Amino acid sequence: MVAIFSLFTVAILSLLVTRIAAMALKFTGLSHEVARFQARSAFSGVGFTTAESEMIINHPVRRKIIMILMLLGNIGIATVVATLIASLISTAGSGNWLRNILFFIGGIAFLWLLAASQIVERNLNRIISWGLTKWTRLEVQDYINILHLQNEFAVWELKVDPTDWLANRTLIEAGLSREGVLILGIQRQGGFYIGAPQGISKIHIGDTLVMYGHIEQLEELDRRQAGPEGDKAHQDAIVEHLAELKAQAELDEQKTP
Repeated sequence: MVAIFSLFTVAILSLLVTRIAAMALKFTGLSHEVARFQARSAFSGVGFTTAESEMIINHPVRRKIIMILMLLGNIGIATVVATLIASLISTAGSGNWLRNILFFIGGIAFLWLLAASQIVERNLNRIISWGLTKWTRLEVQDYINILHLQNEFAVWELKVDPTDWLANRTLIEAGLSREGVLILGIQRQGGFYIGAPQGISKIHIGDTLVMYGHIEQLEELDRRQAGPEGDKAHQDAIVEHLAELKAQAELDEQKTP
C-alpha cells in the first residue's frame, strides 16, 4: 500500500510540474496548446518537431525551462517505473491483493479525471500564474505590458465544440467586438491559421479561436452554449460592455486636463 501511495504522489507531482512549466512557457509568448505540448514532450522525453525545437532553442528563457523539465522528467519517470514495479511485487505477495489492485485502478482513474478537468486546470493555472509573476522574473514584461494582462485581461484560446454558441457563425454574426472581445486569429483543423481574421470569416466546429479580452468575459464565452440562453447571454454581454465604455469615457473626461 505504501508503494501505491508513493506512485500516486510522484504522478501528482509530475502533473503539477508540467502545469507549472506550461504556464511559464505561456508567459514567454507561446500559445496555451503549444506550451502544454512542449512541457509534456520535454518531461516525457519524446522530443519535438524541427520548427518547435527552434522556437525553444532560440529563446533563452524557454531553453532553461525545457532543460529543467528534461532533468525532472528523467528522474520522475524512473521513479514511477521503479515504484510501480515495487507496488506490483508487494501486491502479488499480499493477502489483500484484490483490494490493492482496486485501489490502484481507482487512483489512476482519479488522476485521469484530475488531469482532464477544465475547472481544476483553470483554477490551478490562476494560482501558478500568480506564483510565477510574484516569485520569478520571466523576460516577457513587454508582452504583458503591451496587452495589459496584469489588469484582468488575457489572451485566450477557445476550442469550438458542436454545441457552442459560436459554432457555424461568421465573425460579423457573432459580434464579439460588441462584447469587448477581439479575435486575434483562427486556427483551423489541419494546421491552417488565419491571422487578424475579417468579419466574413466563418467559425467552424473544431476551430481554435485566439481571443483577447477581459478574463471573466472570456470564461463566460467559453461556457456559452447554442440556443436562446446563449443569445440572451450575448445581448447581456453587449449591454454590460456598453455600460463599461460609458464609465470609461466619463473617467477619461475627468482626467483630461
